[in-house]
Amino acid sequence: MPYSELDSKAFWKLCRASPDFLLSDLYAPKFPIAPGMRVGAAGSCFAQNIARYLKQSDVEFLDVEPAPRGMDDRVARQFGYGLYSARYGNIYTARQLRQLVEDAAKARVHDCAVWDRDGRYYDALRPGVEPQGLASPEEFLTHRLDHLERVADLIRRIDIFVFTLGLTETWKDAETGVVFPSAPGVIAGEFDPDRFEFVNMSFAEVMDDMTFVLDVLRRIRPGMKFLLTVSPVPLTATATGQHVLAATTYSKSVLRAVAGELARTDDSIDYFPSYEIIAGLPFGTANYGDNLRSVSDQGVAQVMQVFFAAHGLPVPDLAGASARGKRARGKGARDDICEDVLLEAFART
Repeated sequence: MPYSELDSKAFWKLCRASPDFLLSDLYAPKFPIAPGMRVGAAGSCFAQNIARYLKQSDVEFLDVEPAPRGMDDRVARQFGYGLYSARYGNIYTARQLRQLVEDAAKARVHDCAVWDRDGRYYDALRPGVEPQGLASPEEFLTHRLDHLERVADLIRRIDIFVFTLGLTETWKDAETGVVFPSAPGVIAGEFDPDRFEFVNMSFAEVMDDMTFVLDVLRRIRPGMKFLLTVSPVPLTATATGQHVLAATTYSKSVLRAVAGELARTDDSIDYFPSYEIIAGLPFGTANYGDNLRSVSDQGVAQVMQVFFAAHGLPVPDLAGASARGKRARGKGARDDICEDVLLEAFART
């Protein structure tokens, strides 16, 4: 019988009999991530946790856009410093990543990507990185071009790129096709239904965007390897007209299927199951905070324990910092910088 020689991890009953559901068997890396390797990270807000651990590990975590010397850490985070390998803020969708890679490769700036609010100007492609806005469109242009130059430098230097897929839903400029990480009017700009169009990406669209990104990155940096994950954080809100649970299930299913297919068919792409570790049925809500959206410190620590153990690397000890932050934030909450959380303000009570 083909099943008689399978390992315990292949059987739900045997996994269920283990106190941790045989988590150590859940991830078998396709390629090593070893000390000295240059690693970069991007993605939706959950990816900030991955970056935080990688920074303190034995790998060389690249940060090409660090905070100014002497800036307070909390202020730096509010201005988008130190969250990822560059100051691009949260990249929620594959289309958003594709757009950034193309813009960096071509030093391309979109006219439609400067939004204003109360006389201040914001980069619509990373609206959270300047909470107070900029003084003029010219200052926006200077900041944007400098950022794209740094992203291009990151791509040229990176050995392993870790990307966390977060959403399929996005808003785009109907005329240009440019997509944004937050809906116009949430942080800056003004929503115009004749100008902005809601999009919910399909499997084929996400696959096409990711394939394009991978091809471009490989041309710039031959030999680059990729580690894909899927964010376990549910949608704050959906513009599909569906129940938010159904919309979340669709979004995560599409992203998980794309990540799995890419990893299955390409030896240079691996998938790390952070989604399964946090949101998997055997673990219920244990890895979430009281709002059932925010991933708890315990959940993040479990994810990173599995990841570093699989690569034979020591797990960075961030327990002290997590405990201090948890006391300040409250039970289960995290201080991840997430624009989509602002959508809660629009909920009718």
